[in-house]
Amino acid sequence: MARYAGDPLAAEFGTVAEWTAMVAARLGPDYAIPAACRGSGQPAALDWLLEGLGPVPGEPLVDVGAGLGGPAAYAARAAGVRPLLLEPEHAASRAAAGLFGVPVIQADATALPLSDGCTRLTWALGVLCTLPSRDAQLAMLRELWRIVRPDGRIGLLVFVAAILPLDDPPEGNHFPAGQDLDSLLREAGLGVLRAADAQRMGPPPAGWRDRADAVGRELHRCFGHTRQLRTADEQQDRIGHLLKSGQLASRVLVLRAESPALR
Repeated sequence: MARYAGDPLAAEFGTVAEWTAMVAARLGPDYAIPAACRGSGQPAALDWLLEGLGPVPGEPLVDVGAGLGGPAAYAARAAGVRPLLLEPEHAASRAAAGLFGVPVIQADATALPLSDGCTRLTWALGVLCTLPSRDAQLAMLRELWRIVRPDGRIGLLVFVAAILPLDDPPEGNHFPAGQDLDSLLREAGLGVLRAADAQRMGPPPAGWRDRADAVGRELHRCFGHTRQLRTADEQQDRIGHLLKSGQLASRVLVLRAESPALR
């Protein structure tokens, strides 16, 4: 789902993502994964998801809405998977391929260019709420159902609205309420194997935080004057406010396809 140049999500997940990759590459290889996981996962949540997905070393992991590919790169290092990244933003796709040297396909999460049952493992982290409507969210979940094998597993990280309406939400996001997320999963033929609150999993290790902070400082030194970075910062600040005030919750889920007979 390509976005026009003035879209706040295009700034955050396109232009600023590419700048982040440039800064991380300049600082060194140890900075790449923490920088590229910004907003889409930290070690405790990623470890929890990998435990539930049960990857076998060498098997593919399809990352839908992969951004810069940090979580997939983390999974490759921690569990030995072979990532395939699907990302709608051209700038982020190009940056992820350069940063981690993995295959990347520019693709809309609601219409994946993959065959039915092509993988056992897929995940989509922080993607659902970036889609513009409930219909688009359902389409994405059905696509995840379609591409996994009957014995497959799907990981999600979802920002869920605890109360509505939200106080000054970020532009371009559509946060499902908890009950509506449950309804979406049922309609998509997905059952929950395990679920947890990512905010209760504890902060990332100090070294991880230090490297992510170093990338952030250098990013602002180089690009702090730009409208795109100011827009991305405002988007992140709004989500941070909603999480801290309890208006949003960050849920991680491991799912399975519940209707394999319909394939």
